[in-house]
Amino acid sequence: MTQPDLFSGRPVAADAAEVLEKFRASGGRPFHTYPVREVRELYERGCASNGLSGDALSSVSDFTVDDFQARVYDPRVSSGPTPVVLFFHGGGWVMGSLSTHDGLCRRLAALTGLPVVAVDYRLAPEHPYPAAIEDSRAALDWLFTAGGVHGLDVTEAVLVGDSAGGQLAAVLAIENAGMADPLPVAAQVLIYPMVDLTMSSPSYARVTEGFPLVAETIAWFADLYLPEAVDRAAPDISPALASLPARLPPAFVITVDNDPLVDEGAGYAAALARAGAEVRYQHLPGYAHGLLTSAGRIRRGAQMVEEIAAFIRNSRLESAPA
Repeated sequence: MTQPDLFSGRPVAADAAEVLEKFRASGGRPFHTYPVREVRELYERGCASNGLSGDALSSVSDFTVDDFQARVYDPRVSSGPTPVVLFFHGGGWVMGSLSTHDGLCRRLAALTGLPVVAVDYRLAPEHPYPAAIEDSRAALDWLFTAGGVHGLDVTEAVLVGDSAGGQLAAVLAIENAGMADPLPVAAQVLIYPMVDLTMSSPSYARVTEGFPLVAETIAWFADLYLPEAVDRAAPDISPALASLPARLPPAFVITVDNDPLVDEGAGYAAALARAGAEVRYQHLPGYAHGLLTSAGRIRRGAQMVEEIAAFIRNSRLESAPA
């Protein structure tokens, strides 16, 4: 670790320093200081430059589902019943696409040996709340009911999401567990998730400049995604404030220290444990939001993808709470 960072007061890991220094040398403008169209293009370029290279897989196919797209990454050479990873990308419900997280999804498929289905949900401000969560619900249903279309014989799903995608995965896990006849969701992986849009945790006051994603960026995302009259404490907006049901699937929650979301992610991991869920919580000091979309440049990011894949491989419904 280096000396405490000038902006956050927390260390920056040695393998993360080059990416951060490059960002600051280019002007250090966080996402919210750009127009929407420009920030989307910037995010696409950044993920392409810093992300994982595209692992070769047996098949990659795109599908249209209702008003959004989905991509199926299948590493298998033969078909048959299989668990499937359902992946929700980050980007504050405003940016991000199938291409921004393509390398990550390919790597997860290669490492787990399981199909990964990435959801290209509609983005704000063109499609504000509840578009993203409605598309996510539809994607989960499509996964289990449209085998004749996507060709997968799905036995169970693992929900994976980063940042805003972590919020979507968390909401689906809560809603599904509360159903009388829930779908077989074996686990959830929440990567530095946005789970409290009241933005009241202390880490918002600590990470305010010097990083691509700072407290004001989260507020900008929320304002673009959420209509003014919406209750930001609603359970499908702020799952950290929801009344958690029993039978939640096992969770792997990951936070990074130089991130305004770190406190709410830690708090949500504790809330899941209090609700009776099996929880693995991992906090990474020295790293900032966006670690996994920079995993092609930051060694620890690539290692975390391997750890997530191991967690997914070991997740089966018999390990979930009764």
